[in-house]
Parts: sequence; C-alpha cells; structure tokens
Amino acid sequence: MRKMLLAALSRLLQGPAAAGRTGAISEASRVMVASRNYGDFASEATFEVKKCDLHRLEEGPSTTAVLTREEGLQYYKTMQTIRRMELKSDQLYKQKIIRGFCHLYDGQEACCVGIEAAIKPTDHVITAYRAHGFTYTRGVPVREILAELTGRKGGCAKGKGGSMHMYTKNFYGGNGIVGAQVPLGAGIALACKYFEKNEICLTLYGDGAANQGQIFETYNMAALWKLPCIFICENNRYGMGTSVERAAASTDYYKRGYFIPGLRVDGMDILCVREAVKFAAEYCRAGKGPLVMELQTYRYHGHSMSDPGISYRTREEIQEVRSKSDPITLLKDRMVNNNLASVEELKEIDVAVRKEIEEAAQFATTDPEPPLEELGNHIYFNEPPFEVRGPNQWIKYKSVS
Repeated sequence: MRKMLLAALSRLLQGPAAAGRTGAISEASRVMVASRNYGDFASEATFEVKKCDLHRLEEGPSTTAVLTREEGLQYYKTMQTIRRMELKSDQLYKQKIIRGFCHLYDGQEACCVGIEAAIKPTDHVITAYRAHGFTYTRGVPVREILAELTGRKGGCAKGKGGSMHMYTKNFYGGNGIVGAQVPLGAGIALACKYFEKNEICLTLYGDGAANQGQIFETYNMAALWKLPCIFICENNRYGMGTSVERAAASTDYYKRGYFIPGLRVDGMDILCVREAVKFAAEYCRAGKGPLVMELQTYRYHGHSMSDPGISYRTREEIQEVRSKSDPITLLKDRMVNNNLASVEELKEIDVAVRKEIEEAAQFATTDPEPPLEELGNHIYFNEPPFEVRGPNQWIKYKSVS
C-alpha cells in the first residue's frame, strides 16, 4: 500500500507528461482513501470494563476485554439494526399498521447482542415478551420480524404470533405470561443435560417478574439437579410503571437465588455483558450447575406502546441515560477513539441499516395476511392432519403440521 501511494505521488509530481495531471490526482486520492480505510486502523484494542458484583463466587469475569475491529463493526451494525427496527415498529404502531401488544427493546441492545456474542448457535435462549432483539440476534431477518408484527404471511410465525410470540431454531420465544418462561427454560436445560450435548440454556426475565413464586421453585429444582442454566434478570428499573424500589424488598436480583451463585453486570456495556456471559457459560458447561445474572439496563420506550413512559419517570431521567450510558454511543466512542473505525465508516453503516429497515417495512406492509383456512395449522410438529373446532361446533379447521 505504501509503494502504491509513493508511485501515485511520484506521477503527480511529474506533471501532465506522465499520465495526465487530473488522472494522477484522482488515483492518488483513491490510494490515500484506501490506505485510510484498511491500513491505518488498529486490528484490535483492549478495554477495561466494570467489575461485576459477585455472590457466592470467589472469582468473576475478566475486567479487561479485547475487541477486534471486525467484532466491533459487527456489534455496532447489529445494535443499530435493532434500534432502527424498534423505532420503525413504533412508527408502524402509531400508524395502526401494528396492532395489539408491542414491547420495544431500544436502550437494551447491549444485552441481547452481548449475550449472543458469548454463546454458541447450538445453545438455547428463552425470554419474555420484549423479544424483538433476541429474535434478530438468534438469526431471524428484520423483514420477517416486522412482517410478524404486522400479522403477515411472511412473518417468522406466519403472522399468527405477533410481537410476543416469535421463534426460530434454539430460540423459544417470546412468552406472554409473566415469569412463565423461567420453568420452561429450566426444562430446556434439563434436556441439555439429559442428552449430554454440552449445551446450555439462557433463561431471561425482567425485574417485574423477579418476585414470581415459580421462579424460586425453578431455582430450587435447577440447583438440585445442577442444570446448565443461566437465569438472567434484565433489570431495566421499572416493572410496567413501578420502580424496582417500590416493588421489591431487595433489589439485589443477582442474590435472589441465595444458594445459587450470582453476578451483577453493567447491561449498557456490550463488552461487559459479553465477558460476563462467557464466564457464566463456562461455569455451566463445567457441570457446576446454574447461575443467576442481573443485567442493569434501561428501556427508552414505555413498558409497551400503550405506556407513554413518562408518568412514573421524568423526561430528564430518560435523556440523562441516553446522554451518559447509551450502549451504541459507548461502543462507537470506543471504536473511534481507539482507531478501530472512523466516524465516516460508521455513518455508512447507519445509512445501510436505515435502507434495510425501510425495505423490510415495505415488505411487512405489502405482504398478504395468512388465509383463514391456515388458522389451525402448526399446532403439532410432524403429526398427521386433523380437524380443529372453530368458534362453534359447526366450524372446523384443518390442522397441518
């Protein structure tokens, strides 16, 4: 690259006789840009991350994290895609194109992206109804997510699941009943142990679900059977419209397992999340049993689209989190300040992401709705067709696996 640059500059200095002054200037410019794009960036950088609070653990995750340029660009694009997808969902909901329940994930992107960066595709994830981010990181394209939100045939659940019920391989939703996914996650972890595949299950729930009795029952069973399960509480500080201080006698959610070791993690820092989940995954794979993790995060929208989100907190509080702790801004600043990327390069990613979201939204608003005769399909997997009763005994639907 250096030789190419010197050759171009040499031709420029020789004047028109060499190859034409305009052509030389153009070539030199292209070489200089290419040199900046590929030669001047660092390949990786090491960062200090916040130390995790520990419960019943002698050692915790690493407090340093290595980030390669390739990883940084991928994390940035993924988080930006989720952010833009959720903002587009907000717009479609206000236009009454998306209906029903809709819980947005913007502000919490470092959680799902950091988790996915630390586990294997063969590992298992189950979460609550704020599931759009996890659906994307588990491999579902944006167009299928938005089409599911608009109830179209091209959605990831054929338009029959909506916001709270999205699935793909090794991702079990999207569950609408508060806390009910936690025992299901333990069951998935039991299957992982039974089949001896060295896989783990990450079972997520919010601070609003953390006081559910079924969660403590599940803790007990998981500890007794040493299940390879990471219980993750995404603490975004408000359960619906109630702050954690008003809802819980103890807000140390990572200690709630008592006899299960726990970690409290900065959920706004993708590198902190990644390192913590790596540690937890290794712990579970080693046969030591379950672990409880609390991710301290924040949602920018209200609890759902029916909640403006400012009756129980101030606009100033939201703005302060945005300005000081935004996960995308934090990653962007780290990359730019440590020469892993340029501002211009990240802007190009932003433009590409916006284009992808607009194209996905166009598909989600023009794709046809599923026909009524498919209403009974997909109740069972790999079973012969059978009839399903409709609203009354004279209406029947055929169910195909």
